[in-house]
Amino acid sequence: MITTRTANQCGKADYGWLQARYTFSFGHYFDPKFLNYRALRVLNQEVLAPQAEFQPKSYPHVDILNIILQGEARYRDSEGNHFHAKQGDCLLFSARRGISYSELNPSDEIPLTRLQLWLNACPQQEPLPLQRKILSGNVLPDETLTLLASPTSENHSMTLRQQVWISYLVVKDRASQILPLRGKHAYLQSISGNARISGRMGNNGVENRGVEMRCGDGIFIQEEQEVTLLADTPFRGLLIDLAD
Repeated sequence: MITTRTANQCGKADYGWLQARYTFSFGHYFDPKFLNYRALRVLNQEVLAPQAEFQPKSYPHVDILNIILQGEARYRDSEGNHFHAKQGDCLLFSARRGISYSELNPSDEIPLTRLQLWLNACPQQEPLPLQRKILSGNVLPDETLTLLASPTSENHSMTLRQQVWISYLVVKDRASQILPLRGKHAYLQSISGNARISGRMGNNGVENRGVEMRCGDGIFIQEEQEVTLLADTPFRGLLIDLAD
């Protein structure tokens, strides 16, 4: 089953210094039907104005993945550690109890645009040091699907503290890509571009009718063996494969 969550259906915020779109309940936005999707707790796209800053705050027991789509970001924690990221950087933080983190757009001119995901971490697993993976120029012409993070660090991916696999997807205009799925639940988020998604469910491999996906949309995927993406325009997205 494939269910669309369009960009227009998501929660929104516009504070001048911050513009945000929330897939799940977050901050002032609350919808009891969209609290989380299994281990995926937060999926936000946020734009910080030049010199804007998130003041220090602490987090629950989660892994936080920040993907910088435009501009640059500067992070600081309450232990005095500093981290700098720029377009194409993926940073994975293991939130720690008693530690707060701030985020600043240091540019005087360019907005900071990024995706942020929170994933519930297994309670038994201890925090890990900051991890970083770089998407060269945000375009990987020789790789359609690049594994960013996984529970086993396979294919040089960053390590998650739960059974979730996150991949970065690049599909050329009018090209198609088959996406095999590890479990019964997944979420696909469009970063840019439009596509049509169809599934193949059950032992008989019956193909399901496709759904349209536009820039900023997401889709919930359940009980599918694989999905096929046909790009109407150059497409970039995230595939989040969640355990059963």
